[in-house]
Amino acid sequence: MDQTESYPVKLYIYDMSRGMARQLSPLMLGRQLDGIWHTAIVIHGKEFFFVGQGINNCPPGSTPLGQPGSVVDLGSTEVSAELFMEYLMSLAVSTYGQDTYNLFEHNCNTFSDEVAQFLTGKKIPSYITDLPSEVLSTPFGQILRPLLDSIVINPGGSNITGQR
Repeated sequence: MDQTESYPVKLYIYDMSRGMARQLSPLMLGRQLDGIWHTAIVIHGKEFFFVGQGINNCPPGSTPLGQPGSVVDLGSTEVSAELFMEYLMSLAVSTYGQDTYNLFEHNCNTFSDEVAQFLTGKKIPSYITDLPSEVLSTPFGQILRPLLDSIVINPGGSNITGQR
């Protein structure tokens, strides 16, 4: 009988504000934000994430962000490491290449959501994917948008295409 191997898939969630969003958001935005989220997918012993330089990876929890604030078990997949790398390379060319990053519309969380669905059929939590529209729906968010659009998050790691 042919046995298919199964691999665990985890979502690492980091608060880029290190707690400041929770403290300052009511004053600045008029609503409570629990964090400014950066996410990554952990599979096959590596952490994969999207930044301004494209799709990067590193050993789990080894970015300058430190350990994730929380980890969500997304289930498991039968996608092998080889097939997953082929998939990521195609994403790096088609959708998540260098200079395609946008803080509000095309970011690490967009990437994590797409990859999670490919691997497990599950989306990442909506409180993460809905955050940009929540911020932009406030007057202060609209004022800050030009500044925030110029921000590119890069927590380190190695680019999967070998580019820097």
